[in-house]
Amino acid sequence: MRIVFALVVIVAANFSLAESLYNGIDLPTPWPPKLEKLSRDPMPVPYLKDPPKIIPIDIGRQLFVDDFLIETKSNLTRTFYLAQWYDQNPVMKPDALSDKTGPFPTAMVFSDGVWFDPKDSQYKMWYMAGHTAATAYATSKDGIHWDKPAQDIKNGTNLVNLSSRDSSTIWLDQFEPDATRRLKMFRVGDKWICNIYFSADGIHWGDPVAQAGPGGDRSTVFFNPFRKVWVYSIRSSYGGARARRYHEGADVLEAAKWKTGEATWWVGADDLDPQRDDLKTPCQLYNLDAVAYESIMLGAFTIWRGQPKDRAKPNGVVLAYSRDGFHWDRPDRRPLIGPSETYGDWNWGNVQSAGGVCLIVGDKLYFYCSGRAGVPGTTGSGICTTGLAFLRRDGFASIDAGEQEGTLTTRPISFKGAHLFLNADSKAGEIHAEILDQTGNVIEPFTLKNSSAMKSDKTLAELTWQGGDLSKIATKPVRIRFTLKNAKLYSFWITPDQNGASHGFVAAGGPGFTGPTDTVGASIPPASPK
Repeated sequence: MRIVFALVVIVAANFSLAESLYNGIDLPTPWPPKLEKLSRDPMPVPYLKDPPKIIPIDIGRQLFVDDFLIETKSNLTRTFYLAQWYDQNPVMKPDALSDKTGPFPTAMVFSDGVWFDPKDSQYKMWYMAGHTAATAYATSKDGIHWDKPAQDIKNGTNLVNLSSRDSSTIWLDQFEPDATRRLKMFRVGDKWICNIYFSADGIHWGDPVAQAGPGGDRSTVFFNPFRKVWVYSIRSSYGGARARRYHEGADVLEAAKWKTGEATWWVGADDLDPQRDDLKTPCQLYNLDAVAYESIMLGAFTIWRGQPKDRAKPNGVVLAYSRDGFHWDRPDRRPLIGPSETYGDWNWGNVQSAGGVCLIVGDKLYFYCSGRAGVPGTTGSGICTTGLAFLRRDGFASIDAGEQEGTLTTRPISFKGAHLFLNADSKAGEIHAEILDQTGNVIEPFTLKNSSAMKSDKTLAELTWQGGDLSKIATKPVRIRFTLKNAKLYSFWITPDQNGASHGFVAAGGPGFTGPTDTVGASIPPASPK
């Protein structure tokens, strides 16, 4: 009996169960995948080739950035959208003494962080002050107009960390139980060493508490709340090209402990990234910031497209989407926010993302980014500033119908809620829905005839059925079939809350949100007038 028992213990100790995610995806073992090399082919996305048999949709708005949720569609197209620049950019300029140190006046996010802090209802920005000189702190009431309040770190300045630096990430960690560690800084400095700091207020950081493993100049960090792990996005070089390695862990300091070669290869640019006509240079992945947005991980891929001899790098930010936190789908290779081709513009060179990626402000998403004015005839950065661009909430992609009616049927889904909400533009047409069982038959009374019609342009609108109560079919596998005419459908979700709260993640936050997820729904305030 003792021998048999010992064998059972050994087997159990070496057997690891696959991790099941919130959306039905089962992660393979080992996890993360141990990639020995990278390829110039697009990254395979296993869950799109083999989606779950039933997809739970209880977390967040369900986006149409890929076909994960779609079983069939007819007479419909998909459109991807680019952000629109704020017409009075840049919103952050180097106008303080501390911003003008070094060869180029600088007040720009180089990842760093832009967050809305629900603790004191303020927008907060950490940015590079002076060219690689230090880190500064600014606040705003509307996300447009920024103040640089003097702090007690260096008299008369808004500096909060005086160490020279390259890339830096500041993360507002609303899951952290220790108030003294609520804000986390990951600062890449001399010899590309990433120092880790904690702070209660984002101003007083003290000494570094740890150093991360070996990396490169543009290494960054993000938190994946779906799996509750910290991910180190490590700048490395593969075949002479910039690319990323990956290292994760539940504890932010333990996750930072890797040795040379231990962090797995992750992702790089590929042959679908279009080269510039004037450079004909294969693209590289310069940086990867990420954040949880509603039901997905949103990736900000800074794509390097070559180095001209007479201007700063014309980098731009391309969006990517992940439902398992490792594999990225990049269906649209155009820059969501990119460089201008006109000298004299604030963003003539090197547009890169902010830590936290985006904020939700009313019906809009706010994307902050760096921009460099450049110096003609050289590769110099020139004046470095921070700009802002807008996108509709959930507005990465839409499923569209014209005059001819179209239908979209979801894969089998499950839910625990009672209210179906849409983000759609159907002011020139209409959208209806019906609920199908596993065999494809319509479930009474959730028929097309009983469905209300959405005939408006709203980022949150409820769709109902006469005599229908979704809670009566909750937890049962069903399909939703949407019927559209002259309409664009951006997202849908089913929630227990009448106010439309999605219980998805809200990226870097925004006015009205009280935590890292949407629990407020329709009560979120509108965006401030510009």
